[in-house]
Amino acid sequence: MSSHTRPPQPGIRLHVDLDGDLRPHRSAKIEAHLQVDVAADGAPTDLPAVELAVIIAVDVAETNRAAVRHALPAALRALPDRISFAVLGSGPEPVRCYPRGDDEWAVADQYQRRRAAFGAGALPLHRDGPRPAGYAAWAAGARALLAGRPVSVQHLVLITDGSSAAGETRLEEELDVCAGQFTCDVFAVGADWTPDPLLTLAERLHGTAQFVDEGLGRAITDAIARLRRVHTPQLPIEVTLRPSVRQVSLSEKAPRPHRLGGLPQPGRPHRWSFPTYQWEQGRRDYLLTLVADADDDPLETELQFAMVSIGEVHAPVVARWHLPDQSAPLAREGADSVRSLNATAQMRGALREGLAALQEHRRDTAEDRLGLAARLAARFGTGWVLDEIRTVADIEDAAEGRIRLRTVDAGTLGPMILRAGSRPGALPPDGVDAPPGPRCGNCGRRAGSEARHCITCGEKLL
Repeated sequence: MSSHTRPPQPGIRLHVDLDGDLRPHRSAKIEAHLQVDVAADGAPTDLPAVELAVIIAVDVAETNRAAVRHALPAALRALPDRISFAVLGSGPEPVRCYPRGDDEWAVADQYQRRRAAFGAGALPLHRDGPRPAGYAAWAAGARALLAGRPVSVQHLVLITDGSSAAGETRLEEELDVCAGQFTCDVFAVGADWTPDPLLTLAERLHGTAQFVDEGLGRAITDAIARLRRVHTPQLPIEVTLRPSVRQVSLSEKAPRPHRLGGLPQPGRPHRWSFPTYQWEQGRRDYLLTLVADADDDPLETELQFAMVSIGEVHAPVVARWHLPDQSAPLAREGADSVRSLNATAQMRGALREGLAALQEHRRDTAEDRLGLAARLAARFGTGWVLDEIRTVADIEDAAEGRIRLRTVDAGTLGPMILRAGSRPGALPPDGVDAPPGPRCGNCGRRAGSEARHCITCGEKLL
C-alpha cells in the first residue's frame, strides 16, 4: 500500500492505561491499553475516488453463478466516478475479466461502468477441472496487479464460495508478503466454505469477513464507501522500549480484531513500528504487551518501560515494580481498563471456539466455551453475543454461564463463526469489569459491596 497521505492529518488523542500491580521476575508481563481517538480536524469528508484502487475478485463455482449474477453488475454500476477498478474471474488461475484488452485498470465513468456491468454477465467461473490453488492465488494475483497502481488506498474485495480452497498450503506465506501492500474484505456466499482461512485473510489484511446471503451488491458498495471515509491510509504505531524489555506485541481489539506485525527499526534495536491502516474518525483500542527482565531494575520507583508514538503524539508507559513479599499499593486507575480489554477478547474468543466446537460435534467443549461467552456477555451487557448464543442454545442463567445446547443446522454455524471473529464492536465502558465495592487503602484490592475488611490483607475498609 502506498504511504502517500493527504493533508491535513487527522487530530489524534492517545491515552495509555495499565495495571500497575507488577511483581518483578525475569519474564514479567506488562499489559497496557492504548486508546486512540481520531478526529478529521478539517479533512474532507470523503477521500477523492481517484485515490482508490479496488479489485473485485470472484472465487465462485459455475454452479453458484446465481449468487453473483445480479449483485456484481449492481456493484459495478454503483462505483464512484474516477475510482480505479478491475474485476477478476476464475479459471485455472485468477483471470482479468475487466477491463478487457491490454489495460490492467479501468477508471470509472458512465461508459466504463456500463461496459463492466455488461461484461460481468460473461464472467469466467470455476468449472470441472483445474482450479486456483486456494486463497493464496487470489492474494498473489491482487498483489501483482496493485503493484502497478500506486494510489493511497489499495483494496481487494474477495467474493468466495470456498470452491477453490481445497489443498490450501501457501496462505500464511503469501499473507506475509502481502502485509502492508493492500487491505482486503471477504464476502462468503453459498454454504461450503470454511471460516478459518477467511478470518485469517481479514485479520492479516486489516479488513472484515462476513457471510452474505442476500444483498451482496449493497455489501460491496458499502465496503467501497467505507474506504472513502479513510482519512489516513497508513499510520504506524511506534514503540520505543526500555532496554530491560525483551519482547513486545500489539494487537487491535476494537473496532475490529486485527493481528499487527511489528517491524524492528534498522540501527535502533529498541524501537518497533506496527503499521496500521484505514484510519477513520472514531476510536480504536489496542493491547500493548511487554515482557521485561526486572533483575536490574529498582523496586518501588516509577519507571518508563516504553514510549508510544502515533504521528506527532506521544505517551509513556510508566509503572513500578513492587516488593515481591509486600502487597501492592493502591492499584492504578487503568487496571480495570486492561482487564476489560482482555476479558472482551476472551469473550469473542470463547464464542468463536464454542461455535467451532459445535460445528465439529464436540458438544462438551461447545457448552463450556459458549457458557463462558454468555457469562462475560452478561457482565458487559453485550447483547449481540447473547443473541448469537440463543441461536444454538437455551440460556438458563447468563450470569452463571449456564446454557443448554440445541440441535442446530450445521449450515448456520459458518456465518456465526465469521461474525464472532470479524464483527466490528466497541469495548465496554471503562470500569464495567470492576466488581462493586470499595478498594482497600492498604493493598488496593477491591472488596464486595457489603465487605467491612479486606480479604487480602485484613485491613478495615473505609
